[in-house]
Amino acid sequence: MRPDLSECAPSFLETGMITPERMRAVDENAQALGVSGLQLMESAGKALAGSVLALHPASVLILCGSGNNGGDGMVAARYLQHGVETAVCYLDAGKRPPSCAHQLAALRGCRVSLHPFVSTDDLRALAPLFVKAEVIVDALLGTGGQEALKEPLATCTGMANASGAKIVSADVPTPGMQVTHICAFHRAKVSGSDVVDIGIPIEAEICTGPGDLTLIPARKSTSHKGAGGTVLVIGGGPYQGAPYLAGLAALRAGADIVRIASPVFEPVPDLIYERLTGDRIGKEHTDQLIALAVCADVVICGNGIGTASHDTVRAVAPHCKKAVFDADALRLPLPGACDETIYTPHAGEFARITGVRLPEDAADACGRAREAQKAAATLGGTILLKGPVDVISDGRRTRFNRTGDPAMSVGGTGDILAGVCGALLCHLPAFEAGCIAAYVTGKAGEQVAGHRGEGMLASDLMDCIPEVLFRRKR
Repeated sequence: MRPDLSECAPSFLETGMITPERMRAVDENAQALGVSGLQLMESAGKALAGSVLALHPASVLILCGSGNNGGDGMVAARYLQHGVETAVCYLDAGKRPPSCAHQLAALRGCRVSLHPFVSTDDLRALAPLFVKAEVIVDALLGTGGQEALKEPLATCTGMANASGAKIVSADVPTPGMQVTHICAFHRAKVSGSDVVDIGIPIEAEICTGPGDLTLIPARKSTSHKGAGGTVLVIGGGPYQGAPYLAGLAALRAGADIVRIASPVFEPVPDLIYERLTGDRIGKEHTDQLIALAVCADVVICGNGIGTASHDTVRAVAPHCKKAVFDADALRLPLPGACDETIYTPHAGEFARITGVRLPEDAADACGRAREAQKAAATLGGTILLKGPVDVISDGRRTRFNRTGDPAMSVGGTGDILAGVCGALLCHLPAFEAGCIAAYVTGKAGEQVAGHRGEGMLASDLMDCIPEVLFRRKR
């Protein structure tokens, strides 16, 4: 049953400007919720036409690139065809997205003049259109804009600037374009924008979704061993399997090198074992662990470590570049936050480190979120509060994750989540890493539950993690 977030959703909406990268993620999340790309483009184009009509022009020239921003401009042309003389100059070079091609095909049946261009000579031949236009719509690049324009777009921009017409930009001005108005869709990407609503569901922004995966940086073709990140897992002793589950999950989530510092050896050839003497992690291991921690991109700490090693955890923590604290590392006094830190408590651990008991109704995601946000602001890190609905907060931003299955209550799935967090933290800020890790681990659990049911093992999630995390790259 989907939780009802309607009560608190507005209070967790982010405000102000949004980055183009985050906006692309929100767009894709909206599409996963059932609002198609064509629907979003239609809403954006109609709103853009409304901004143009507010200027009361007799003639309009719409400049369209070959991407989705150009599709927005083409939709606007359809709404301007009645009562306004409308011309569309569109870049006819390269393959255009299906949604943009769809809008161009629709324009062929409209009372709009169409003028393709592929070169500066083509544009110069269209100079009378620039002179005649009272309003020019800039739909050349949008959020895909580049700092240095290439031809023929540089010439197109210069001709628009020299025309004397008012220039209305669709979402984000083309670099160098001297705009009069900016019509921003959903949220502003640059200052001075007039924001219009295009019907994006509120949950596309406050909940995790497949669009969040677009934030994962692509690995370069020149990458070498270690470029995917080096992770150190400190754990084991009382519960020997936990650090190895976390380590394997980190590998499956893209880390290149994972070391396990533990008193217990498990024969896992993909993991590098760093032997700790004795049967518990103690102060005698502090120097060895610090030396390992300073060489790691991320340290995951607490998995299977038990209750007797907390002083050692706290001694090592200040030497970590980035860290994920899980399980028995979540005790008072808490290890201090690094530059980027993720804490991954369940409800009981949250009460242990904050003194706050969460609402007894686990479905009260809103109440849990408020407490997680306050705690994250106090701790100075990101909290990933596990539950039927996960809550991720850095004290300023808060998101909900609804992926997962009740069968994931089996022991070890929290270690898997910590490992995925650690791998993603190698390349992402803590908040984004926590959001994506919660989404991916939950989706992997759903896949496993589909054929294992309540017979799921935590280790069953391993093969599904890369299927969810990296399938868009194949």
